[in-house]
Amino acid sequence: MKRSVLLGTAGAVLAAATAFGAPWTATAGQSAGASAPAAAADGQRAAVTKLSHADATARLKSAGIAWTSSGGCSDRNTPTCTSFEQVNLATIQGAATLKSASGCALTVTGGTETGHASGTYSHWNGYKLDFSPTGCLSGYITGTFTYIGERGDGAAQYEAASGNVYARESNHWDVTYYNCGGC
Repeated sequence: MKRSVLLGTAGAVLAAATAFGAPWTATAGQSAGASAPAAAADGQRAAVTKLSHADATARLKSAGIAWTSSGGCSDRNTPTCTSFEQVNLATIQGAATLKSASGCALTVTGGTETGHASGTYSHWNGYKLDFSPTGCLSGYITGTFTYIGERGDGAAQYEAASGNVYARESNHWDVTYYNCGGC
């Protein structure tokens, strides 16, 4: 089922779902507080395309990206699960871009499940994924992206040319996808 959602100050209809072949789009306030990331040049907000867990895992598999769950589950409301329910299409596309550009094996260890920090650009709102910190991935991020300092919690941050931010937490890379990273 596809549907377009009214967005922007003029109430223009955006057909992002159709353009990306996605199941549906969401506006600010829908799906547990998800919000549109930025205003477009004409003053209208961009649509955020949300995916189901099944669609997201199929896209990850197609890109050759693995995922794991410490709890062996995918329930969005259980913090030990790894869920992709309500993840942004651009986030999944960003992971595929990272895989292709880096040539590294990627394993996602965190998605949209509860238990992560809150905020507009949060895991819950579909903007973040956690990755296992392999030597290949860590070397690619630190050697390719620009170091931009430490986050408030002390995590070293690196910014891609796309604006996506990679933060090295204690046992994973916490990645914020504002866009698909050049997909």
